[in-house]
Amino acid sequence: MRAWVAGVVAGVCAGFVLVPGVASAAPVPEAEAEADLAFHGTALMAGDTVDVRLTPRNNGPAAVPDATVRLRWSVPLAVAQQLPARCVREDERTVVCSTGALAVNGVGEQVEVPVRLEEKASEVTLEIGTVWGGGAVDRDHTNDELKVLVLDTGDAYAF
Repeated sequence: MRAWVAGVVAGVCAGFVLVPGVASAAPVPEAEAEADLAFHGTALMAGDTVDVRLTPRNNGPAAVPDATVRLRWSVPLAVAQQLPARCVREDERTVVCSTGALAVNGVGEQVEVPVRLEEKASEVTLEIGTVWGGGAVDRDHTNDELKVLVLDTGDAYAF
């Protein structure tokens, strides 16, 4: 019976430090910051060039010091690219860009990313998604993970 009572007491006291005459709880981990990032913009293809313009938004509840968005095309990009300073090539089809700081319910600076395709295509699929949210957790990916079909029509396709 004593062994059973000792097991129950040990189970109940898990997470507590027992010191004679003093009872204190183990530290509670800090809550993760949450933010809801969203991307809206346009993609336009003409010949072997695709021009993407996107505006990041943070719907809160926490501010984001910086975030990274990934742009991935369904076809390879040309080897030589003239990317904006806040963007880098990740692989043959992918570019990642910094959004900069995003205040709660704030709109960030527009990110303009013109790329050249390795070969002319009649259509491409562009996948847009958050890579990093500045340490904040985004539980709603319906507005920051997008797929856009872009046709070689010279028209801007909105997302």
